[in-house]
Amino acid sequence: MAGVTEQTTSETTEPRTESHDPKVPAAWAQFMRTGWGDRELDLPRHPIADHAARRRAQLAEAFPGERLVLPAGTYKVRSNDTDYRFRSDTGHTYFSGNQTSDAVLVIEDGEATLYARPRSSRETDEFFRDRQYGELWAGRRPSASEISASLGLPVRHVDELPAALAGSGKTRVHRGVSAQVDGLVAADATRDEEFARVVSEMRLVKDDWEIGELQEACDITALGFEDSVREWAEVLKYGERWIEGTFFRRARAMGNDIGYDSIVGGGKHATTLHWIENSGPITPGELVLLDMGVEGHNLYTADVTRTLPVDGRFTPLQRELYDLVHAAQDAGIQAVRPGVPFLAAHDAAMAVLAHGLEGMGLLPVSAEEALDPESKVYARWTLHGTSHMLGMDVHDCGNASADVYPKGDLAEGMVLTVEPGLYFQEDDLLVPEELRGIGIRIEDDILVTGDGFRNLSDSLPRTSADVEAWMGGHRG
Repeated sequence: MAGVTEQTTSETTEPRTESHDPKVPAAWAQFMRTGWGDRELDLPRHPIADHAARRRAQLAEAFPGERLVLPAGTYKVRSNDTDYRFRSDTGHTYFSGNQTSDAVLVIEDGEATLYARPRSSRETDEFFRDRQYGELWAGRRPSASEISASLGLPVRHVDELPAALAGSGKTRVHRGVSAQVDGLVAADATRDEEFARVVSEMRLVKDDWEIGELQEACDITALGFEDSVREWAEVLKYGERWIEGTFFRRARAMGNDIGYDSIVGGGKHATTLHWIENSGPITPGELVLLDMGVEGHNLYTADVTRTLPVDGRFTPLQRELYDLVHAAQDAGIQAVRPGVPFLAAHDAAMAVLAHGLEGMGLLPVSAEEALDPESKVYARWTLHGTSHMLGMDVHDCGNASADVYPKGDLAEGMVLTVEPGLYFQEDDLLVPEELRGIGIRIEDDILVTGDGFRNLSDSLPRTSADVEAWMGGHRG
């Protein structure tokens, strides 16, 4: 196929081995290089290919006459000679569809080339000796022609990248993804930051295909929540770890992975916003906060939170607090529509919570005074913003201009979370003792539609009565 080169680096690069690997005699090496069959996989065109092509064209138009470089990244060490499972950089995959490691997308003069590390030939030692890239160690990497056929891109070997990036011409790099690529092009902070901004802002509005991917991630996430409740007897026995493992099983079975480390906060752990240790018990009489999301095969992720009564039914106090958070979330969701500020959902939810805290006698001032931006004393018990953008990253579009996000307005096709919470720390002496150690959050993934919103995660119950009925129907 035109634009495809098949080569290997083993002639110039030693296979990645460890000191404890057995020695490789010449006779064994020679024998291993012979007698293998080979065939190309007939891969269908990836569903993202046409979308990615349109995105690349739009990106090139934003920077005419410039070379644009988006690396996928490489493996990250977990411990010694073991790596984390690879997950490609969001910007790289958004514009290419590629999810293989070490690849780099280069767009120049409106034309895109993917520099990739394809499978090696059987004429070298890489395939049976290299722990990181060898086929017998890490599995079959696609060939250059297979990648090209699937993604609709010309593919060249990544070893050709330094030469391709040499010479004159304006070059922008999506930095912080690959130290190797960063080192090939002199940094220009202003221009590279502008590039990162555009890469983020282009992802703010989702097309129909992306919305379908997010909907699927939410649907699988709902199944993971149901799995966890069905195994409640084991949850009570083994605690937070059991829910984490149960949800991960569903994410791996039907998706690519979890979109972020699951938060399983039983009892007082629910007051720690990013409690990911998940090492505590699940105790009858308490609540458990579950913040979990599945990442789909094309890297779009859900982000959903439910707070459940461990006994299957809320106590009167728990129900009162839960219903307040639900009312705040409902106000936030109802505020979502095109043309309103991104912060509209937050403001609506916080107004409900502040008045609720006033009614409980906790605020040192009136709710209206507390809601003044110069005060915000109510936030002692709400802590965080109500929303963030959602997409291929759980906190998506993070390099967008602040004037666009979070200070801009919502537009049709944006997807954001709405997730207010109340958190009473166990050592908070300003609240009654019976409130201490209680944390409640409810979170859904909300699509901005032409006339309002659609809740992508509404298959999971939200009201206290519906949560109780749902648990009663699923709890094992």
